[in-house]
Amino acid sequence: MKRLSATILVVLLLLFGYSELGLCKEDSLIRMKLGGVRDCRGSQNSAEIESLARFAVQEHNKEQNALLEFVRVLKAQEQVVAGKLYHLTLEAVDAGKKVVYEAKVWVKPWMNFKQLQEFKHARGGSVFSSSGLGSKPGH
Repeated sequence: MKRLSATILVVLLLLFGYSELGLCKEDSLIRMKLGGVRDCRGSQNSAEIESLARFAVQEHNKEQNALLEFVRVLKAQEQVVAGKLYHLTLEAVDAGKKVVYEAKVWVKPWMNFKQLQEFKHARGGSVFSSSGLGSKPGH
C-alpha cells in the first residue's frame, strides 16, 4: 500500500509540474520537458519576469552589500524542477555603468517560496550564490 501511495504521489508531482504553465506562456505545454530549459519568448518584459529580476538584484544587494540598480531584462528562460528555475539575463547599473548579469531564481509558488540561486557577471567574473558567496569560477 505504501508503494502504491508513493507511486501516486510521484505521478501527481510530475503532473503538477506539467500542468503549471509558469510565466513563459508562449511555448506549448506539450513541448515542455521536465528539467529542460526553454526560452520565455516575448515574456522577458512581462511584469512577472521583471519582478523576478528585481528580486534577484535586491537579494544580490543584500547578500553582497552592493548597490546595483535594476535596468531591464534582456533574456528570460525557465526550467521545470521542483518548481521553476528562472534563468535571467539582466542589465543593472553598477557605479554609474550599465553591466549585464545572469541570475537564477528558484520559485515554488505553492509554497510561497522564492530564492536567488546564483548571480554573476554575464561575461565571466565573480559568481555569487547562496552556497559560495563571491567565489570565482574554477576556484
